[in-house]
Amino acid sequence: METTSRAVAQGSGPAEDGPQGVPGTRRSVDGYLMASFPWYGLDEAHTGRRWLMQVGAAADGTVEHGSTGHGEEPTLRTGHAVPGAERRRFAVVVTVAGRPVRRSADGTGVLEATSVSSAAWLAGSGLLSYTWPAQMERTLRQDWLDQQTSLAWELADHLDEAPWTTLSLPVDGTPTEFRYRESEYGWVLAGSPEEGGVHLGAYGRGMSAYGMGFSVIKDITAYEER
Repeated sequence: METTSRAVAQGSGPAEDGPQGVPGTRRSVDGYLMASFPWYGLDEAHTGRRWLMQVGAAADGTVEHGSTGHGEEPTLRTGHAVPGAERRRFAVVVTVAGRPVRRSADGTGVLEATSVSSAAWLAGSGLLSYTWPAQMERTLRQDWLDQQTSLAWELADHLDEAPWTTLSLPVDGTPTEFRYRESEYGWVLAGSPEEGGVHLGAYGRGMSAYGMGFSVIKDITAYEER
């Protein structure tokens, strides 16, 4: 999974003030419309806000993954405490294109296939970008992020081991098995729907993952201004 995850991360667009490859600031809908795979979000049971985040593309411009947000938009950390940031309730869905083994864009190497672990790592790193301890000194922040991102990478590479557990959630109405874990910062899950040719990751805080459902987004432009 390591080669896969690094390939996904290195193919991402810039994420402001977060680990490389992590969904970051809100983007326009244009990148989403360029994807050759369907985007997923929470199903219609979620009646709150929906908003775009960021897509990640390979060096040749091929869209590889992206995220959609739901609930109260979290504030990306900037080195300063943000009033009320810890109480914001949100869930982010990460869609990763299912890719087979293929050559890199520059033709100099081979990229491993994407997997559930790819989605798990992107989701775990995404959670970290919004939830690092507000009281931490700025000089220590990067060391903490590097350490925790490495831990998220290690955890994503061992989805069949603790602290991961199994959680069945519907995807377009079909029960789907996800790997799920909780931490003091929030929760992360990852799985692969039967259809769509993608892997799904998700992370959140304040909104319980239990009872959530996912579905294909019929009109991604509806997320642009909501």
